[in-house]
Amino acid sequence: MVTTAIHRRVAALNAGEDPTVIARLKSGWAVMGDPQVLAGYCLLLPDPVVPDLNALATLSQVAFLADMARLGDAVKSLTGAVRCNYAIFGNVEPALHAHVFPRFTDEPDWAKTANPWAYDWKQAIPYSQANCRALQAQLAQALALHHP
Repeated sequence: MVTTAIHRRVAALNAGEDPTVIARLKSGWAVMGDPQVLAGYCLLLPDPVVPDLNALATLSQVAFLADMARLGDAVKSLTGAVRCNYAIFGNVEPALHAHVFPRFTDEPDWAKTANPWAYDWKQAIPYSQANCRALQAQLAQALALHHP
């Protein structure tokens, strides 16, 4: 079995050992991104972990994508973002996971049409409970209130 950072993170989430946790959703886990390259950056990690979206049965695909959109709705609403960008690659970590990036009107001009990887991730604010706790709690509440 291939063990990726996604596998290790989902194992930590199931053990209650990942402080980035927002909520357990139908298809997996909503977590805060590290670093916070854009304030409110989150990920959706499937549970159980699978190699890619196409490895899921159709109803599980629908559940994962619906959870990704629900997370995006909450992120957009609570951060004041103008939109969210969504990304599913799996090239570096060959396990399904979705990135949810809020995008803001006050981003630098050069970044407004660039993808989030254009930012200097080494200079981004690292995740910490001190700087993310309030948004994490708000996201958890929003996701709990709008659970289908």
